[in-house]
Amino acid sequence: MNRNLLVLVAVLWFTPAFAKTPHPPARSKAAAPANSVVPDSQEMEKDLQQLSWPQFRSVIESVPKMRADVEAYGAFGWKYVEARYASYPWKKNIDRLDDAQKKLLADLIRSAKTNK
Repeated sequence: MNRNLLVLVAVLWFTPAFAKTPHPPARSKAAAPANSVVPDSQEMEKDLQQLSWPQFRSVIESVPKMRADVEAYGAFGWKYVEARYASYPWKKNIDRLDDAQKKLLADLIRSAKTNK
């Protein structure tokens, strides 16, 4: 009986199911699809500030979270933005957007720049 116990322990010890499994390979950021790349907020801020006022307002009104940030101040908010949009630091507002909204903003800016 003692021999059977030794055989059982030996079988369990050398069975691959109980062997230490290797760590799964780490996922590299390079493997992510190119479409999921989030644009740089500092670059978007610069591009946004270079738009004309009608283009700028159209872009901001198309991104709900940014529109809400301006409209929180009522009609005065749009007048303030119109007077200072080219020098106002938009990076903080852009950083608060989620990745989908940032991509939408980048696409809108790119579209507005090509339609100058």
